[in-house]
Amino acid sequence: MKNMFAKWGCLMLMVVAFAACGGGSDDPEPTPTPTPTGTVTISIPQVSDISTTSAQFRAQVTASSGLNVTKRGFCYSTSSNPTTSDKTLTTQLDDMLATASGLSAGTTYYVKAFAVSALGTTYSEVTSFKTEENSGSALDSYVAPNYIDDYRNIAGWAQRSQWNLANVHDPSVMLADDGYFYMYQTDASYGNAHTAGGHFHARRSKNLIDWEYLGGTMTAAPAWVKDTLNNSRARFGLPAINNPSYGYWAPCVRKVKSGLYRMYYCIVVDNYILTGKANTEANFDKSWTERAFIGVMETSDPASNKWEDKGFVLSSMSDKGTNWARSSTKDWNGYFYYNAIDPTYIITPSGEHWLIFGSWHSGFAALQVNADTGKPISKMPEFCTTMAELNKVMKRVYTRDKNSRWQGAEAPEVIYRNGYYYLFLAYDGLDVPYNTRVVRSQNIDGPYFTISGADVTTNGGDALPIMTHPYKFSSGYGWVGISHCAVFDDGNGNWYYASQQRFPDSAGGNAPNAVMMGGVRSIRWTKDGWPVVMPERYGAVPDVAITEEDIVGTWEHIDLSYSYAKQKTSSEMVFAADHTITSGTWKGGKWSFDATTNTLTANGVELLLQRECDWEATPRKHTIVYAGVTNQKTYWGKKK
Repeated sequence: MKNMFAKWGCLMLMVVAFAACGGGSDDPEPTPTPTPTGTVTISIPQVSDISTTSAQFRAQVTASSGLNVTKRGFCYSTSSNPTTSDKTLTTQLDDMLATASGLSAGTTYYVKAFAVSALGTTYSEVTSFKTEENSGSALDSYVAPNYIDDYRNIAGWAQRSQWNLANVHDPSVMLADDGYFYMYQTDASYGNAHTAGGHFHARRSKNLIDWEYLGGTMTAAPAWVKDTLNNSRARFGLPAINNPSYGYWAPCVRKVKSGLYRMYYCIVVDNYILTGKANTEANFDKSWTERAFIGVMETSDPASNKWEDKGFVLSSMSDKGTNWARSSTKDWNGYFYYNAIDPTYIITPSGEHWLIFGSWHSGFAALQVNADTGKPISKMPEFCTTMAELNKVMKRVYTRDKNSRWQGAEAPEVIYRNGYYYLFLAYDGLDVPYNTRVVRSQNIDGPYFTISGADVTTNGGDALPIMTHPYKFSSGYGWVGISHCAVFDDGNGNWYYASQQRFPDSAGGNAPNAVMMGGVRSIRWTKDGWPVVMPERYGAVPDVAITEEDIVGTWEHIDLSYSYAKQKTSSEMVFAADHTITSGTWKGGKWSFDATTNTLTANGVELLLQRECDWEATPRKHTIVYAGVTNQKTYWGKKK
């Protein structure tokens, strides 16, 4: 039963922000910059459609002539004075409408509307509402997702309608105007089944659980790839490659605006530079293999799965000129300084458009692109160039080791939230050791810092904290190879992490580590603004309020500290009713619970709780999980 409108009905309280005229400058030379003037008026939010876990907000914002509102929306919290530091929902229109989800049942929330302009942030008056009480029947009637994880018997092309999240590798996800989440990926599948259907395969979902497979978005490599490759080779006296060996990797898709969606894609040429021969041990000619290219295509309707190619964006770049010699296939002193692969695309709050890209070669580079074309705003240098030329058009924003040209870091993914740019990245080989890290910056081009404050843009070094890592709870085989992620939100302040995940060899049968199941997990945010990824995949479990009584009992606890190519396994930990920990890693410690934030503090560590699906249980069922980070470690847990 939903309340249609809160008790205040149509009452509208207008808030007016005035700015004083005049102003001054400490610099006597230039003309003083006028202080912004004008007004912003915002109505008090109306709250409707209140349920146990959601509510709809509506308000209107009006700015005086000449004053531009750059951001607008709602902020809400269980505290009586919410600000934009709390949960926010942003909208595009001045007639603002948004839905808050993931709320706790039977809880009072406070909400304000806000608008950001040259005057700063203007807020409406605060109003409150209470979510419906939950009878508990929602959990009693919960039905867990029923698609299989071991999809090897339906991995073939003829069974693609049954794939759901089977055969997912390097996903990129966006929410479109039609309410669907669209997912695109690298060309990879169990048994190479995808080769029958083109490149950069797509699927879509409205609930992040049931995915409809749509097929490839590109039928063949665009002609510009071969032309650009051979034109460049000709300038350096190299023979043309008549039949390049292509690999199709790591697309990144974003909604640019209503009716316009942009996909950056990667096509790698895997022939040797010197002779142009195919990359085999027998053909090794003591040179490196050719470069990767990033191109861009657009569509107005992702449901059509028809994309228009817009051509070349950039290619891998070197500072070694024509010195493409490689002493052996074991030589990792890479010829290319930046590898044109694994792009992430972001539009900043100020309207700038940026690409950050790179994989293994020296680190990640940031490049600003034109908003209208998606192409670089600066002229790209020839693919053989110098570091001075490279630094004129792009900037290195991360390196695992600034003294190495070959490093186990790839797949940057950048998102913006509450004043920070978060750079998620993948570490190590993708078969087993793959793990995800995150760093953040207040500027899109850095410097980026770890959770302990280390500058990994200037100095390089390990990115921390760890987000995902090979792991295993007590039941099942667990998962390895969990990284190269997409990070996205649902427009209502709820964030998600999607990636591939693979079976370990212990799963048995034919090539278990070639299984690439897509995994979508919920992200929560600590009070200090760091993300944590929930250990169990998202299963749309009803958000029934968690109580202290729910916490009492036996849990499976995992210390997710880095251990190369090793699955971190769980151990039991018991939380007693008297708020002590009587068994496990933190035995002798105490615990407490804050129901307003779903935070369990155990042995001094803050852990964020959430109801999720227990995918290892037979049959699958709902449970409670936790995730938490400190400056040193990441922890995962699940209630048994």
